[in-house]
Amino acid sequence: MAKPRTKWTDLTKPLSTPVLQVIEGLGFCKMTPVQAATIPLLLSYKDVAAEAVTGSGKTLAFLVPLLELLLKRQYGTAWKKTEIGAIIISPTRELATQISDVLFDFLQHEKLGIFKQKLLIGGNSVDEDVDSIRKEGANVLIATPGRLKDLLERKGDLNLTAKVKSLELLVLDEADRLLDLGFESTVNTILGYLPRQRRTGLFSATQTKEVKDLMRAGLRNPVLVSVKEKATVSTPKLLQNFYMIVEPEQKLVVMLDFIEGKELKKAMIFFPTCACVEYWAIALAELLKTRRVLSLHGKMKAQRNRILKDFKESENALLLCTDLLARGVDIPEVDWVLQWDAPSNAAAFVHRVGRTARQGNEGNALIMLLPTEDTYVDFLTRNQKVSLKKVTLEPNDKRFQIVLKTLHRLQKSDRGIYDKASRAFVSHIQAYSKHECNLILRVKDLDLGKIATSYGLLQLPKMPEMKDHFKMSFQGPVDEVDIYKLTYKDKQKQASHDIKLKLFKETGEWKGKKKFLKKKSIPWELAKQEREERKEIRKKRREAKQKRKAIIEHGDVEAIKKKKTKFSKDELEELANDIRTLKKLKKKRITVEECDDKLGLMSDDSE
Repeated sequence: MAKPRTKWTDLTKPLSTPVLQVIEGLGFCKMTPVQAATIPLLLSYKDVAAEAVTGSGKTLAFLVPLLELLLKRQYGTAWKKTEIGAIIISPTRELATQISDVLFDFLQHEKLGIFKQKLLIGGNSVDEDVDSIRKEGANVLIATPGRLKDLLERKGDLNLTAKVKSLELLVLDEADRLLDLGFESTVNTILGYLPRQRRTGLFSATQTKEVKDLMRAGLRNPVLVSVKEKATVSTPKLLQNFYMIVEPEQKLVVMLDFIEGKELKKAMIFFPTCACVEYWAIALAELLKTRRVLSLHGKMKAQRNRILKDFKESENALLLCTDLLARGVDIPEVDWVLQWDAPSNAAAFVHRVGRTARQGNEGNALIMLLPTEDTYVDFLTRNQKVSLKKVTLEPNDKRFQIVLKTLHRLQKSDRGIYDKASRAFVSHIQAYSKHECNLILRVKDLDLGKIATSYGLLQLPKMPEMKDHFKMSFQGPVDEVDIYKLTYKDKQKQASHDIKLKLFKETGEWKGKKKFLKKKSIPWELAKQEREERKEIRKKRREAKQKRKAIIEHGDVEAIKKKKTKFSKDELEELANDIRTLKKLKKKRITVEECDDKLGLMSDDSE
């Protein structure tokens, strides 16, 4: 492993003056270990697979050699505006946007401004991206996997494949995250469109089996670089980690007292699911009226970039989020990271708290644990080398009653909020049951009545885990509430609800209500094996659909019809549905994203 260097000018291969001037202008005087180790290798035209912890400076580790490689050829044969010299693939829109912003600062230099970059992410029109590349050109593409694959497969009006023939460098950022989100098939498809005579940089926090498989597929004799800080703990040196043991029903009140008592200015609060973020964003906005409350999760589409930008620019705000923002995203001046619950895996804890104490700044993090979860602290110390200090805060009983009444009032005022509260609670328990460390964090140890109280539910939801004895510990509203009489503020939802209510009175059954079936509990190892098997089946289905799509687009449907004996009835019906979907796309009745979704070509975003 290369020794860390103190200055950028100490590199064995001197950097060009424009790049150095921008680096110094951005305030980066010293190189981090990962930068010192990988930049010389990439400048020497070697493939690199780098493993480095979050916040270690990986972005500059590939942007600096990227610009140097482009400049080196520019001095010989100038880049055409339609020639793409570098591609950066990132797992999420937020990370891709962040990389684009950093590169934008470099391209403001007059000698680097000759290069054009293009950000290709979901949430905006594919046609707009196509028109922009055709008219303005692009030398560097920063993209999420799905959008890049769509454009590479697009023929005729774009022909992106021809524009990447001179590709100098491909970067796979957060490669382990790319594969966690199910982009393996998509990335392999992209690699098939790119020239082999290129340099490839693969950056990840961990070298999993899937990452190693990707290295074999996309890198030629890569140099492995593993950069880990020599420290007794795996979190930043200026970060203080705290934990709090609190009773389930008091968790919300204690968190509110903590936020106000510490006078938190800019903080991130991590929740286990998207449904939790949606509900608590409404509840906390009502309970903390003097503070700005923002929310962001994976099921949001166009507004995600706007919300993240608002939080970055805010001096005093709370951002409620899922693990979508746990990795890679650099948000300035976050002084606290709060965790409502233990994350699904121990590594996610380190990624979450890594959103603060960045770039030499001090930071603090707090995780709220139940009395049944106290052994999780020792587990983190042993498993992740994280040192945590205990803090205590006595709950205010008077405020507890006020908060509970406020949550009840909110749900009574709008059935939509009641629905969100119920979904948040159910999704929370379901996520808890999928913890990797389920020997410590067990659903059967939870008092669901007390947890439902903390959510301010009007009644206990019907679910397999809910037992009769939980009614004893549940604190609902003082006055009995008829759930069926709650009304939606949204007139369309209320009209639909009225129809269902009328059918319920006539038939005694609620339309669309799912019956919960008790599933036999199985060990985590077997559950993981089953998930991997299902993942492999979905992968094969996507590949089969891609082949059928290619056949249809090339007008070879007759060839399939002549060989009906080789296809089952279900396969032929599925093919017919695919043909109808593609016809709708051709007539512009649906978008490319909707088409791929119907064809089963899109990967799920779990966060």
